[in-house]
Amino acid sequence: MSIKTRFAPSPTGFVHIGSLRTALYNYLFAKKHGGKYLLRIEDTDQTRYVEGAVEGMIRALSWAGVNHDEGAVIEGDHIVQKGEKGPYIQSERLDIYQKYIQQLLESGHAYYCFCSKERIDAVREAQKEKGLMAKYDGLCRGISLEEARERAAKGEPHVIRLKLPPNRDIHFHDIVRGHVTVNTEDMDDQVLMKSDGFPTYHFAVVVDDHLMEITHVIRGEEWLPSTPKHVFTYEAFGWEAPQFVHLPNILNADKKKLSKRQGDVAVEDFIRKGYLPEGLVNYIALVGWSPEENKEIFSMEELIEQFSLERVSKSGGVFDTDKLNYINAHYIKESSDQRITDLAIPHLIQAGYITEAEADEKYPWLVDMVRVLKGYLSYVGEIVNKVDLFFKTEIQPEDHEAEELLKLEHVPQLVEVFKQKVLAAEVIDEEFGKQVFKEIQKEKGIKGQNLFRPIRVVLTGSAHGPDMPLIIKVLGKQNILSRIEYVKEHLL
Repeated sequence: MSIKTRFAPSPTGFVHIGSLRTALYNYLFAKKHGGKYLLRIEDTDQTRYVEGAVEGMIRALSWAGVNHDEGAVIEGDHIVQKGEKGPYIQSERLDIYQKYIQQLLESGHAYYCFCSKERIDAVREAQKEKGLMAKYDGLCRGISLEEARERAAKGEPHVIRLKLPPNRDIHFHDIVRGHVTVNTEDMDDQVLMKSDGFPTYHFAVVVDDHLMEITHVIRGEEWLPSTPKHVFTYEAFGWEAPQFVHLPNILNADKKKLSKRQGDVAVEDFIRKGYLPEGLVNYIALVGWSPEENKEIFSMEELIEQFSLERVSKSGGVFDTDKLNYINAHYIKESSDQRITDLAIPHLIQAGYITEAEADEKYPWLVDMVRVLKGYLSYVGEIVNKVDLFFKTEIQPEDHEAEELLKLEHVPQLVEVFKQKVLAAEVIDEEFGKQVFKEIQKEKGIKGQNLFRPIRVVLTGSAHGPDMPLIIKVLGKQNILSRIEYVKEHLL
């Protein structure tokens, strides 16, 4: 059997981090087994449609490297569809749903319902007051198909509902949760076609997954209670149901479902902050799935090789920003200086450190600056909190340790000698940064931490930090001399 999975989001806004994980797991499972993965747009609820959401969704998935074999793609400024099982946008499949709803009506597995919303609300309210499950009471079940079609043809508002059999156990196997049984008495006659002629999720998903030959439905656990209805609908059509996999929710620190109230939850939030796709993908793969190997850093190729649905947890995984930052920092360190510089420039412009013109003029200098700082970044946007080192002239010791280093007896002499070396230098580069300390050590006998650390405080305000020769190169002669003068005047 050829494996085929799908990610089928609704275009209702930004891509939630949990949605990215669902897409990723579908992608990893399909690729591991040499199968296909498709993207379908479930836009049948027109009231929730958000303009531009489809384009944003496709771009976010592409950014993450979760690329589909079939479905909606962007070419130039347009959405096009690739694959033989389309359309992949549900609002373009209405004639298909009409064909299949007629089959269910003819076979007696569905029926027209003419009840008003007010009546249904009243019925459910009465059921709740009696302590019963709130569901449709089946008033229209007995209307003949012929009569129902006549009433519908005359324009009487209606929906079409699934006709569940009474008191019957529906069984299905979930790869994560095991065997599941639900009795039809605990289920509702689900609406399949709405009064506007659009299908509900519960109908369209069955028709589309069957026609698109989906073998494994991997989706969030919020769809678990609906799955028995889907299983029965497959049976009503005489179709084989796919394998079901319901993924646990991603939780926040207090073990509740991750939501906007707790901070960043959209993929776009993480892109905007300067997280790398490989960092975010690596991390979210581990939220709810445990690899056999006891390691945390996985390339996409390694994730494909190691992923298995059997190792997906039943319980929700907590979204740990510190862990994400640790993994993302690894990928920042591994990236080229130019890549991180290109990602950093918009943040530096927005924060007012450079202009767009300066980004071009000073690009080599910016690359050197990023080289100094990138080992200290959890995400690229964080660079705006680190660059004062290279843009300020008034240096202040950042802590007690730095203050104490400036009080050492030999420091005034050391600073003066260092200043003279800088004044005499024709070129201030990394080689100068290496040689100047060797010369001072040889001439003055000052060595080790007594040599490096006071100069570091004079130039940066900190007793610890990046490689000094590169800092010296990036600061340049004028900046170094300005800082020395400021320290001599105010701090020594």
